[in-house]
Amino acid sequence: VQLQASGGGLVQAGGFLRLSCAASGRAFSINIMGWYRQAPGKERELVATITSGGRINYADSVKGRFTISRDNAKNTMNLQMNSLMPEDTAVYYCNLQVASQNYWGQGTQVTVSS
Repeated sequence: VQLQASGGGLVQAGGFLRLSCAASGRAFSINIMGWYRQAPGKERELVATITSGGRINYADSVKGRFTISRDNAKNTMNLQMNSLMPEDTAVYYCNLQVASQNYWGQGTQVTVSS
């Protein structure tokens, strides 16, 4: 399984970005896809996850601002990030959990300037 993330960039506070993740390789009908992020000097943390059945979980820090979605037919996942804040600055990683395996994308940088 390979994950390709895209869509990061530099944006001013209050702005928006949309991240995308495309999964390729072995297909699984039941899985959890998600976004995690890691800021400099901090541990990687959960941003949001979505199951293949559509169950969604958000970190408290992004609730009401970020929206996760997926297209099971295309094996893609998106993260719409609105009202971005400087504390959202991090490398964002796409993640796929399936059959007790954890797969990670290469990460995409999101920088929010104040």
